[in-house]
Amino acid sequence: MRKSVFWAPLLALGCGVVALAQAGSPPTKVGIIHIQNAIIQTKDGQKAAQDIDARFGPRQKEADRKGTELQTLETQYRNGANTMSEEAKSKLAREIELKRKLLQRHLDDARTDLEQEQRRVLDELGQKMMVVIDKYAADHGYAVILDVSTQQSGVLYASNTIDITREIVDLYDKNSGLPAPAAPAAEPAKKP
Repeated sequence: MRKSVFWAPLLALGCGVVALAQAGSPPTKVGIIHIQNAIIQTKDGQKAAQDIDARFGPRQKEADRKGTELQTLETQYRNGANTMSEEAKSKLAREIELKRKLLQRHLDDARTDLEQEQRRVLDELGQKMMVVIDKYAADHGYAVILDVSTQQSGVLYASNTIDITREIVDLYDKNSGLPAPAAPAAEPAKKP
């Protein structure tokens, strides 16, 4: 009888500590997200990608046209190298060099503008995404959510069971209020 009197208060104290720890315990879950993929998969991200393609598509076509012109001149130079006069070869070589420089400048400008626009869109959508991630983490008890979009993330292994990318995309789209973008017409796959 004496033993039960001694253990009963300790048992009650232990149960109280466990209940208190559970009630006020900090979040302990860990999750991973592919933030770049999440942004691209959202309705806003898909719409932004379509807008960027529409804006920069004509510049790509212009670059293709200039590249074809340059190839034509280079072929003309190679085929006529033995039959052209030195003056004609020199003039054609200068024209080729000028077109090559103009094409390179066009490509560099287009690449810079495209990268700036992509960065702007990613920053804008990334800020909206962070609000969703913060709310999701608080609502679901996450202590840490790691971005594993890049190889520099430092994460060597993560189970697929802790990947919350799809849930975040769904929650973002649910809160954005935008309809899904229209599916683009079937096109041949573009090279990256």
